[in-house]
Amino acid sequence: MSTNITFHPGSVDARERVGLLKQTGVTIWLTGLSASGKSTIACALEQHLLHLHKFTYRLDGDNVRLGLNKDLSFDEKSRVENIRRIGEVSKLFADSACIAITAFISPYRADRQVARELHEKGGLGFIEVFVDAPLSVVEQRDPKGLYKAARAGTIKDFTGISAPYEAPEKPDIHIRTDECDVTRAVEVIIEYLTKHDYIS
Repeated sequence: MSTNITFHPGSVDARERVGLLKQTGVTIWLTGLSASGKSTIACALEQHLLHLHKFTYRLDGDNVRLGLNKDLSFDEKSRVENIRRIGEVSKLFADSACIAITAFISPYRADRQVARELHEKGGLGFIEVFVDAPLSVVEQRDPKGLYKAARAGTIKDFTGISAPYEAPEKPDIHIRTDECDVTRAVEVIIEYLTKHDYIS
């Protein structure tokens, strides 16, 4: 770790940036099993917010692993580092007054808590959204055939099958995707953002 690094503040402070962009930065952190609906909700939410003329950007697990995190595997140590990096990147987006939407399994409570604390220390909003669907439902969906491969032993350390998923105990928003559609899921998140003055 480098020790000769000094933070260089910009010419625009957070208050001025928020005032100019007329919105407050926040990270909306979607967590849940593979095929629970995280990416589908994230895409729909991003589209909805952009149509409201809100500065919004989506960080998705698969997409980030094609670039920023392509050097990481799927063992426990790599998963922890994957989420650590995403926490740092989403914090930068939120600091820019962007509404950052992240869609990652992020299976460990401790890692999600680190991401939350990182934002809170920076005075930034962090909204944990538990995209919840029973294992039986996500296995039935299985759009990429990952659960089938995991059951067959082709994929090792697969969350929900051969690796743990620690569900949020007190998420800010709890969405059961076996009980509601994408439209309603987006509405629930928008209602939360409006109620807590992230958007108007």
